[in-house]
Parts: sequence; C-alpha cells; structure tokens
Amino acid sequence: MTISFDLPAEIEEQLRRELGDLNQVAKESALVELYRQGNLSHGLLAQCLGISRYETDGVLKRHNVTEDLITVEEFDEQMTFLRKLTGE
Repeated sequence: MTISFDLPAEIEEQLRRELGDLNQVAKESALVELYRQGNLSHGLLAQCLGISRYETDGVLKRHNVTEDLITVEEFDEQMTFLRKLTGE
C-alpha cells in the first residue's frame, strides 16, 4: 500500500536534512500510532516494519510508547517463574 501527501518544498527539504528518509519516518510514525491506538499488535508492528520484536521495543521507546514494555523486575519475575516451571 502506498500513502502519500504533499508538503511545501522548503519544508520537505528541511525535514529531509533533519530526519533523512521521510518515507521511512512517516511509515514508522503511522504504524507506531496505530499500535498506540490498539489497532496493531506488537508482533504485527514488528512485521510491518520488517524488524525483530526486540528491535520493535527500541522503536516504541523512541516514540515514547513504553506502557506495555516490561520492566527489568518484571522480566526477572517471569524468568524465575519459568525456571520453576521447567525445574531449573
């Protein structure tokens, strides 16, 4: 799918200098917003961006979307629980 919109030339030039690939910036921003609104799962966001689930966490953090990312403490609790389940 292709989505496009027009920007005044001087604004486009400025944004390209500051941000680089505007197509990628716009795609990432739109997809992250769909995720934030609950329209895309974490896995689908990763798939749409063509990156791993772990890289997706970094993208979400850059966009200040961190409410569903687990903390180190939560990760440790989950690992402890899994170790108990597996007998390790």
